[in-house]
Amino acid sequence: MRKVVAVEFVSVDGVMEAPEEWASSYTNDEMEEANAAGIAASDALLLGRVTYEQMAAFWSYQPGGTPMADYMKTVSKHVVSTTLEEPLEWNNSTLVRGNGFAEDIARLKQQQGKDIAILGSGTLVRSLLHDDLLDELRLIIYPIILGSGKRLFEDEGYRKPLELVDSKTFSTGVLYLTYQPSDEQGAGQGP
Repeated sequence: MRKVVAVEFVSVDGVMEAPEEWASSYTNDEMEEANAAGIAASDALLLGRVTYEQMAAFWSYQPGGTPMADYMKTVSKHVVSTTLEEPLEWNNSTLVRGNGFAEDIARLKQQQGKDIAILGSGTLVRSLLHDDLLDELRLIIYPIILGSGKRLFEDEGYRKPLELVDSKTFSTGVLYLTYQPSDEQGAGQGP
């Protein structure tokens, strides 16, 4: 069975909004290697509508020739939305209707293939975590406090125990933490 893996760039204070504005100064060769490994482990993207539209606006116009550009051009993209009528004209894009999307994602996980990666898409990540459809949460925590912006986890009103399964510290001070939902009794229950 395929895994659904969320990869999230966040600040120390949990802000995930606009990482293109604050994350790049921490990038180095060891982080590029970690990103390349993540790309190699997935052959599909699962995106919320807002993230999908932002990525399409940028990546659909990029020339190939770099690992990330080539990946974004060829990877299967599944966009979860209740408002889109059709996916944008971006290679290999399909629409997953927002109402009842959990069943569609469960079927997608049953198909042959590598991991299904989620980039950004905080609302989708929270929903999948709540519905026990997220297999892994990779938090890439940057040593910066932003003070404001959209946070990955807002006041959701429920708890979800996680288990740390891997951690790396890069020389730039960035932490790469890999969590899986815990089998702890009471997972997903209220406070």
